This record gives sequence, C-alpha cells and structure tokens, in this order.
Amino acid sequence: MSKLTFDLPSPALLHLLQLASAALPVGAYSYSEGLETLVHQQRLTSAADLTDWICQDLTGGGSRLDGAILLRAYDAVQQADFDCLSYWNHWLSASRDAEELRQQSWQMGRSLSRLLQTLSPETVAVLKACEPACNFAIAFAIAAAHWQIPREVAVLGFLQSWATNLINSGVKLIPLGQTSGQQVLYNLTPHLIAATDALLQLKDDDLTSSSWGLSLATMQHETLYSRLFRS
Repeated sequence: MSKLTFDLPSPALLHLLQLASAALPVGAYSYSEGLETLVHQQRLTSAADLTDWICQDLTGGGSRLDGAILLRAYDAVQQADFDCLSYWNHWLSASRDAEELRQQSWQMGRSLSRLLQTLSPETVAVLKACEPACNFAIAFAIAAAHWQIPREVAVLGFLQSWATNLINSGVKLIPLGQTSGQQVLYNLTPHLIAATDALLQLKDDDLTSSSWGLSLATMQHETLYSRLFRS
C-alpha cells in the first residue's frame, strides 16, 4: 500500500494542475514516443496493449528516469545548487539514445522555460544553469520547486501528465474511443502511485532503464511513410 500523503495548499494545487494540464503550451500533443511506429506495425492494437506499454515504461523505461531526475533537480533547486542542477540536466540529455526523444525533451523544456520566465521572472537565474538545452523534466522540477509544490506530488503529477499524453496519442492512432482512453487512465492509478513510491526511494546507483523497445520504435519512426506525430 502506498505511503504517499499530501497536505497541499490551494495555490500549490492549482499550480500543479496548471503544470500537468494538457493545455500547457509545450507541444506535448505532437509526440507519440514511438507509439505511432508500434501501431503502424500492428504491435499495439488495443487499450490493453496501450496499458501494458505504459506500465512497462513506468517500471523500467524512460519515464522512470525522467521522474528520478526530476526529483534530483527539484532538490538541487531547493538547495540553490546550480552546478548539481546542470549536471543532472546533462545526465538526462545523455540518457536519450534516440534523436527524436532528445529533441522532444529539449523542445518541451525550452517551451516550458520560456513560459516560466514570463509567469515567474525570478526563475530566470535558475533556468540559465540549464542552457542551452533544458530537458522538460528539469524545467518541470524548477517550476514545481519555485511554486512550492511538494516533490512527491510534483513527480506524481509529472507521470500522470506523461501518461495522459500517451493515451491521447493512442486514442488517435489505434484508434480508441474517448471513454476507452479515460478507462486506461483510470486503471493506471495504482501503477502511477506505485511508480512514484519507487522513485522516491531510488538511489543514484540504481538509475537504470531497459527501454530498447522504445528506442527502436522511435528510431524507426523517422522513416515511416506518413506520420501524424513528431516522435
């Protein structure tokens, strides 16, 4: 059973909802993270397939690493340790073994960084530590720390937002009905909580992933005859 407990002030809750919203103007809707390839190859054809793919990523894939580094970046911001923040940003960039995934993370990070500078100009100095290419998980961490969103809530919101984007892609590609998409998201609740619990206890020496399936799907995406998404 999860040990997560939250005491979230109203402003922090509203800021979290804003950060995790599909309406956040970072272009997340334009990426499928390899799903388009898998659907094209008929390897992912149902809501059950989509659920399984997301669960596998949460336990051993790229989203797991993103969440882990988000927590470390959050702590670095809280400690005003810009060298540490820069280190984890470079570490996350180096972990991307597919160009499309790297460009996605940088583009979304750049968009969120620009938004943050407008909404909260005092974050400019922190964001400069991550130039010229700030990953999205890092920018999310900076926003969460600045807006006083508790770290465990921030990573849970980040993972839920990531899953929502993949589900929206699956709804269009497989295709699924909107109700089926919402059922997938609802069924992921315990998996998202379990992933967050695990990340809060993850040590630096255990920062590993097994996402070769995602990497291959993303690399093959570049050569698809027609594409709806950028990854």
